[in-house]
Amino acid sequence: MKTFDLIKQYKFFEKDINKKIQRVLSSGSYILGENVKSFENNARKYLDTKYTVSCNSGTDALVLSLRALNIGNNDQVITTPFTYFATSEAISLVGAKPVFADINPHTFNINPKRIEKLISKRTRAILSVNLFGQACELDKVSRIAKENNLSHIEDCAQSFGATYKTKQTGSYGDVGCFSFFPTKNLGCFGDGGLIAVKNKKIYESLLKLRTHGGIKRNQHDMIGYNSRLDEIQAAILDIKLKHINTLIKKRINVAQMYYKLIKNEKIRLPYLDTNAEHTFNQFTIRVKNRNKLEKHLQKNKIPYGIYYPKPIYKYKAYADFKYNDLPMVKKVSDQCLSLPIYPELGLEDIKVISNVLNDYE
Repeated sequence: MKTFDLIKQYKFFEKDINKKIQRVLSSGSYILGENVKSFENNARKYLDTKYTVSCNSGTDALVLSLRALNIGNNDQVITTPFTYFATSEAISLVGAKPVFADINPHTFNINPKRIEKLISKRTRAILSVNLFGQACELDKVSRIAKENNLSHIEDCAQSFGATYKTKQTGSYGDVGCFSFFPTKNLGCFGDGGLIAVKNKKIYESLLKLRTHGGIKRNQHDMIGYNSRLDEIQAAILDIKLKHINTLIKKRINVAQMYYKLIKNEKIRLPYLDTNAEHTFNQFTIRVKNRNKLEKHLQKNKIPYGIYYPKPIYKYKAYADFKYNDLPMVKKVSDQCLSLPIYPELGLEDIKVISNVLNDYE
């Protein structure tokens, strides 16, 4: 048993993917070719957005977006400290400072009620995260951003295909940033990213930024990056995109079995926001004595993950900033634990995991 089995998913797509990869290799076109164009167009339609720009990773999607929005030195960006390190890292990489808001302890997402009091003269944007596959209160975050003349960036690294009030994540903010790391709901066989965009000017800036600051050869209008999605990854993503709703449905089915089978009052199952469709990139529970549960799972050979063991401001990289502790973030980071969840996880394994959790005292 594994926390995620990439081999099982590859076997499902094996014939189509191998055929498509061979075509790419035979074409002699490996960077920003027809497969990239096709995937960007199909992703644009799926996400119901005006433009899409593919790039090297979800982290690059954030960095490029911040740059395209002219956020940089001495600016502040309000975000959540309960997420993967790349969220705040991207803010720091462009020279801005992350300002951390506390979270909703039920959804684990940024709490809109904690945002407004953090807005200062230096605040330029709100970077919200749709954590574990469940959207934050995107309408409220967008409203706060608009009322205060701020940009709204959505970190959708874990929420491809998730919706909030029937709209796709990535469609509320000025930009939506996606990751295609192999274990995501939509994952490639390496690194990959995508930015959903509404505004043409921002779109054109992103096109330049991902290719050394220019679209045409030997034309560099700004300092940019080498952040291009290659043809092989685009081809793989294009194949898997056709099946994304089925893959998400399978994840939801696994989650529903956990809800049905896990009956232990000491374990708090993931909260479901009625306005959001959770796509379960992670199935994250809470328990008061996590160390005790970890030992119980290890004894019974049940794999698990901890996302995330401490708030971002507790890492050495931010030691000089001297952030104050946020109560809900601290509580959740001390209690959270993620169970195995992926589309191919079988019923027998789900039963074994659930029975072990039910035996926890």
